[in-house]
Amino acid sequence: MMLVMVVDDEADIELLFRQQFRKEIKQGDIDFRFALGGDEAMEILHGDLGTDLVLILSDINMPGMNGLDLLSAIKVERPDLPVFMLTAYDDATTHDQAVDRGASDYITKPIDFPTLKAKMTALRNNA
Repeated sequence: MMLVMVVDDEADIELLFRQQFRKEIKQGDIDFRFALGGDEAMEILHGDLGTDLVLILSDINMPGMNGLDLLSAIKVERPDLPVFMLTAYDDATTHDQAVDRGASDYITKPIDFPTLKAKMTALRNNA
């Protein structure tokens, strides 16, 4: 089972992911944890499930700790943990900052879920 944390300040992202991955969740192939911001994400990372996380999907633009700062904090503690950055604002500077800080992928919103699923499957198969 692949445990994935999704970090996004938009609460409706949880419903969207649960709808898009309902088959995989039902089959026990994937499970999600959701955090509404960077601080909550770090609590999950430090909690009981933190060591079981296989992937983090994080929005970039969030109040408080933004996604790039979260990415840096994650990479200090878990440099091996893949982090895909999600953003509605695709610009070269932000992309370069994400890559420089260790992002494994950079995905623009609205999310192309078939492509995301393929990337997640490839990640799981290479683990």
